[in-house]
Order: sequence, then structure tokens, then C-alpha cells
Amino acid sequence: MRFVWAVAAFVLAALMIGAGIAQRTIFEGPKSQSQAIEVAGDAPYVLIDGSVLTSHDGSQNLRVQGDGTIFAAYARTADMKAWLARADYTEVGVDDGAITSSSIAAADPPAADAAPLTPVGSDLWLDEFQQKDVLITPLQLPADMSLLVATDGVEPAPRSLSLTWPVRSSTPWAGPLIVGGSILLVVGLVLYVLGVRHARRSRGPRRKGVPLPVTEPIDLSVEGSEKGVISATPARRRLTRGKKSFVALPLVAAGALLITGCTPDAWPQPAASPTPSASASVVVPDDQGSPVVTETQAERIVGRISTAVAAADEARDATAASVRLAGTALAVRETNYTLRGAIADEPAVPAIPSGDLQVILPEANDEWPRTFFAVAAGGTEGGAESADQILSVSQQDPWSPYQLTSIATLTSDTELNLAPAYVGAIPIPADSPFLAIAPDGLAAAYADVLTKGTGSEYAALFDSADDAFQTQLDANRTQRLNDFNQTGAQTGSLTFAATAGTQKPVALATLDSGAIVAVTVYDIDTVVPTNTDAVIKVDNNPIVQTLTGVTQSATGFTTTYANQLFFFVPSQSSKERISLLGYSSNILQSKVVS
Repeated sequence: MRFVWAVAAFVLAALMIGAGIAQRTIFEGPKSQSQAIEVAGDAPYVLIDGSVLTSHDGSQNLRVQGDGTIFAAYARTADMKAWLARADYTEVGVDDGAITSSSIAAADPPAADAAPLTPVGSDLWLDEFQQKDVLITPLQLPADMSLLVATDGVEPAPRSLSLTWPVRSSTPWAGPLIVGGSILLVVGLVLYVLGVRHARRSRGPRRKGVPLPVTEPIDLSVEGSEKGVISATPARRRLTRGKKSFVALPLVAAGALLITGCTPDAWPQPAASPTPSASASVVVPDDQGSPVVTETQAERIVGRISTAVAAADEARDATAASVRLAGTALAVRETNYTLRGAIADEPAVPAIPSGDLQVILPEANDEWPRTFFAVAAGGTEGGAESADQILSVSQQDPWSPYQLTSIATLTSDTELNLAPAYVGAIPIPADSPFLAIAPDGLAAAYADVLTKGTGSEYAALFDSADDAFQTQLDANRTQRLNDFNQTGAQTGSLTFAATAGTQKPVALATLDSGAIVAVTVYDIDTVVPTNTDAVIKVDNNPIVQTLTGVTQSATGFTTTYANQLFFFVPSQSSKERISLLGYSSNILQSKVVS
């Protein structure tokens, strides 16, 4: 009977394991599904909307085939459509569950003599890809992002496009069937072993009442190879048991391997119970724009700026520098290039850092111009560690590259309550009345403090105790005045003044209703003769000679230094004072007094 149950267990185990394996193999179905995309027209760009990318669950795999180099990039849909306003393109979307293709004409066509758009290297892209003839790339994009496909932006875009999504097949009974079959297999083996053991114990006839014959003792001392050997346990039985144990072990191991090979999809999944989620630490208004850059995007942009400016610095090429610099940051480098071309030992302006960004504060804005602040780790110059740098980077329109407009060395340890990069900071209007001083009045107020000191009406608004720039400037002015008075006190005068720079301020809000504000302040030195017969000579000042083109003047000289400054400005209701975060100072120009 034990053999019958063992055979039944073997048969049922084979059926269960076979059914479980079949669910994970021949009955599992396809592992992916593909969708070919038909492109209408011959526009140079194809825009695949996020609704197409997310029309099926899971990650996407893009395949594009064409002649020559194929280009693909992804970004936020709104940014991509803004960039495509100057080009004809084909938009691929979803309408009533079906994928559609429509031709879109340029909404803002460029001038006839304008250079054609090129999609390569745009700062709007979150990532881009280029391959020859066939482009295949895995993606995992949300619904608010779209995909751009092109060649060079002039020739028609490739027409052979397809998207593939993985298919997740659920076989909840595969695991229980395989495990249950493995258990029955073990039970069958046990029953089979017990049946064999029982049969061997009961084999041979059993006679009752038959006397056994008298036996004689065996002489164990008999010599020779013909002597018999008697064992209480037959060697054959030991060998047979060993074989059966040896066979049983691989079968059990096979069952264990089947169990371990099952994925979570092979088991019934309990209904998910709702779990409380952590409340957001930052409340984002419904009408707030999206952050203009991601952290990865900002690091890539700053790296591009650093590389381009380093090449321009090497060649002293102001035109090349203007691609990635603007405002005060460009003006001081143009002056530096002039001086380095005429003065052999004139040092270059410090390089733009290209290391990892420690802090990124993007503006929350869906329009243009756009700005983000960043703090870049200082590098090593001459074996010494340089201080961290704070940067203001702006983009004027969708087709322009981001440009560095202000850069300064951090000099303060002020801790600021900043919004995370994935939320972004609200831009502050230049005339905002909610700060201790409006951004468009900050530069003039600080210039007044630099000129008048504690006698300025704005002196109480600023934290002078932690103002490294004002301390350095006062010491520098005192030293220069003492040097001038040693030789020119009887025939001339040296005066100092400060004025607001011409660059517009940039202000981004902090979470405590304050703002980080970037401004430019000019520091102006004026030296004039006080005697009608006297002239001001600059024989020992090659910088002024180079910038003015003269060695002396009967009317005097003015020299202007551009100071790029970053401040924290508290809210109007706060008791805090305005604090300087960082500064950089470079000579801007020198002129003859007219």
C-alpha cells in the first residue's frame, strides 16, 4: 500500500511542478510590447509627447532608424514646445487611446538670414543622445516630459520610430504549485523508502515448529584464502541504502532550486493596505512655476560655462567669452584680456569652477528670462585651497545658452533657509516692498554706505561686523590715500566714491520670506590736480596707461572697479540686518577726466 501512495504522490507532484513551470514559461506570454510610430510630413523634428511614452506601464525603450547621425533628447514638454516655436515639427500624441501624428508649423519663425536651429547641446535638454544609423536608448520618462527626435535640424527627421514597453506577467499560482509539488515529491520519496524497507524485512517463507539443525562451531583459526566471512549486516543492503539516499538528495535539491527561482510575480500578492505618507516640509503654491533646472542639469550647464570660458581666457577672446558670459562677469574679463595683452605679468581673472555644486537654487519660473543660483566648491590653486564660489546664471530665451552674469567668493557663514532644488525659489520683483530694502534700491543704498560710512542713512540696515568687503575696501582706500599723499598731496587730490552698477539686480526668495540678491556696485577712484600748473602722471601705473592710452593728464584720471556682490536681504518685518554673502572685485575701466 505504501508503494501505491508513493506512486500517487510522485504523479501528483509531477503534475503540480509541471503546471507551475508551464505558467512561468510556455503560458507566461510576451515579455514586452512594441508600438511603431508613423511620422507624417517631412519636418526636421519629431516631438513624441509624454502621453505616448506613458500610454503603457513601465520604462520605455526607444528605437530610431535612419541614415546618418540620429539625435534624440528629452525635456519638460513646455520647454520643448517653447524651443520648437521657431521650427516646423511633427507632434505625436494620443487621441481617444490611439496614437496620432500631426504637422505643426513654426509659431515664431526666425529671420531669413538667421542661422538654422541645431538641437545639439541645448541647455534645456535634461539629456541627449546621438548614434549613427540606429539609435536605441532606454528611458523612464513621466507624463510631463517629451522626447525630441531629429537628425541635424535641417534634414527631415527619421521616419522609422518605435517604442517598446516591458509586460509584467503575473502567475500567482506558479510558486504554490511548485512548492506544493516539491513537498509531495519528498512525501513520495519517504513513502517509497518505507515501502522498500518493509518489503525487505518481510521477505522469505516463515515456517512454524521446524527445528533447526545442530551446528558445529567454526574454527576461526583456519588459514588460507578459502575461508568464509560472515557479517551481521549484508554489505549489499548497506550499498542499496546508500544509493537510495544518494538519489533522494538531488531530487530535494532540485525542488529547492525551483523554489528559489520563483520571483514575487509567481506568488499571490495580498491586497495593499494604505500607509500614511510623510507630510511635505515645503508647501508649494498651485500657481508656482516649475524649477528652471534640475540639479544634474545645473551641474552640466556650469561645467559647459567653465570649459568655454577657460578656452576664451586662454585665447583672450572676448567674443568667445560672450557666448557663456554676460553683464558684469563679461565686462571685467574683457578688461582683463586687454590688460593681459599689454602687460606681461598681469594675472588672469580666476577661472570659473567646474566642480560639484554644493547648493543649487533654481528659480521657479515657466517663462523667460530664467535664473538659478549655485554654490560651487573651490578648487586648488598653487597648492592652496580656494574658497567656494557663488554664481548667478541666467538664460534670456529658449534658444540662448545659459550665461554667467555674476560670480563672487563666499565670505560669510550665514545659514539660509532655502527651498529644495526640486521645488525652486520664487523670483522677487525688483521693486518688491516686502523686503528690508527693494532689490532695485540695494546697490545704491550699499554704495551710499561705502561712500559715507556710518554717516549714511542706510548704515543701520547692513551688518557691517560681518562685511568682509567693506573691511577690505576701507583698508585699501586708506593705504592708497597714504601712498598718494606722500608725493602728490601738494598738487593733487585723491577721492573715493561708490555708485550702483548698471546691471539689473537678481533676487530669489528664501523660505523665511527673505531673499538672496545679486547686485553690482562700482567703486570709483578719482585723482585730479589741485594746481593749474600740475599734471597727473601714471608712469608707474601700467594698468591706467593701458586703459587710457596716455601717461599723464592735466585733468586727472578716474578708475572704476566692478564689485559683484551677493546679499541676504531679510523681510521687512524681520529684525535681522542685511548681510553680505560674498564678493569679487575687478578693475573695469580707467578714463581721463574730461
